[in-house]
Amino acid sequence: MNFIKVNTYEELSSRAAAIICGQVALKPKCVLGLATGSSPLGTYEKIAEKNRAGEIDFSKVKTINLDEYVGLSGDHEQSYRYFMNNNLFKHINIDIDNTYVPNGCATDIEAECKAYDSLIEDLGGIDLQLLGIGYDGHIGFNEPDTYFEKATHMVTLDSSTIEANSRFFASRNDVPVTAITMGMGGIMSAKRVLLIANGKGKRDIIEKAFFGPITPALPASILQLHPNLTVIYSEN
Repeated sequence: MNFIKVNTYEELSSRAAAIICGQVALKPKCVLGLATGSSPLGTYEKIAEKNRAGEIDFSKVKTINLDEYVGLSGDHEQSYRYFMNNNLFKHINIDIDNTYVPNGCATDIEAECKAYDSLIEDLGGIDLQLLGIGYDGHIGFNEPDTYFEKATHMVTLDSSTIEANSRFFASRNDVPVTAITMGMGGIMSAKRVLLIANGKGKRDIIEKAFFGPITPALPASILQLHPNLTVIYSEN
């Protein structure tokens, strides 16, 4: 594990963007696993800046996102498809047809989950997976459990996750209670994993996840077993 502690969120975002753009430069046809939430916003801004400056080309890149709320269509302002389109994809020269997010409105969620795992395999796997981490240690929407779920699956969100995400909705009651998430198999099979976290509130869970026991009660702890993991953390 390569653990990098930086002083500011600005520095975290710059470091993460440099790693992701480095992957694209190394392999222009790479597959990037992407995440949503507040943590990667700065990273996506830095990536867009580099793209506008002509420093990096995303025309041959494919992306696959971790998760999506069940019941939200891609044009819903709180869907993760909408998030990705508006915070990254429309700001870089990527082919939107090469960007993949689970379909939260699929009529058959189980079939959608199986198709998503097949998609990862068909793409040749993920070259670099970007992750955030929840206060309870969840990655993607893989919540604390008694075992690690391998495949893409539908999950019932923990109350703490719903509470944390309620700031993005009109009220807590508007937050979907289920989501589709890539499982640990998809995440752990990525050739490289980059996890970013910022804020003093994340310090405790970072210490437990990466310097404590490996347990499905703290999903991110499984990343200790990944052969190519980079963690970038800023308390500010």
